[in-house]
Amino acid sequence: MEQRDHVVDYINRTLDIGSITDYCPNGLQVAGREEINHIVSGVTASSRFLKAAIDANADAVLVHHGYFWSGESPVLTGMKLKRIRTLLNNNVSLLAYHLPLDVHPELGNNAQLAKRFGFEVEGRVAASGTEGLLFHGRLPRPMANTDFIRHIAGVLGRGVTAVGRSDRPIERVAWCSGGAQRFLPQAVELGVDAYISGEISEQTTHEARENQVLFIAGGHHATERFGVQALGENLSEQLQLTHQFIDVDNPA
Repeated sequence: MEQRDHVVDYINRTLDIGSITDYCPNGLQVAGREEINHIVSGVTASSRFLKAAIDANADAVLVHHGYFWSGESPVLTGMKLKRIRTLLNNNVSLLAYHLPLDVHPELGNNAQLAKRFGFEVEGRVAASGTEGLLFHGRLPRPMANTDFIRHIAGVLGRGVTAVGRSDRPIERVAWCSGGAQRFLPQAVELGVDAYISGEISEQTTHEARENQVLFIAGGHHATERFGVQALGENLSEQLQLTHQFIDVDNPA
């Protein structure tokens, strides 16, 4: 059992949230009970996820996609009200970490993707004003396009969308989880053979084809499942909290 504020302070320091400008508040977004023993992690604090976490007797939930995004209405009505009412009625805290959980060099989504894909990380560069957001590196050995696509899909456990094509084997790669397809031109400048993200836009196909690189969209949700799991396991090891990951399927 740990004090809620101690847990929040530990995560905030571990992810160095003060150094990152984000589109939402990182850290404690909704305060529940003051002590935490069981923490449940997931990608998005949707109603389905909250119900599953509460059914699992969570004291707090830890997510990548929380609430209070910049530009959205601050009014508590409809879906937002129902979600927050669920947390308050059950005295469950919501801890949310967005960009800090993408860029962290060990626990972050992109670092965890590299670990699972078997990539050697060679560097991290700034993208859209966030330092270290775009990762790049190489494979242990070159792979044919079709083998590489099959490998990525196998690790993610789902079908992927692949466009463009490199006539050369895939060796140098760049990646950024979630909705980072807009970084493809920047990845091209790094001289990669392939770029992986979560989503794809209309122009992405043309950019990949005309730059002769392979682009793979593995799913926004699927590419952002691993950071919260790694952070939750870290909390279990360092603070002796009970951690459980609940995956609410999302095809996007």
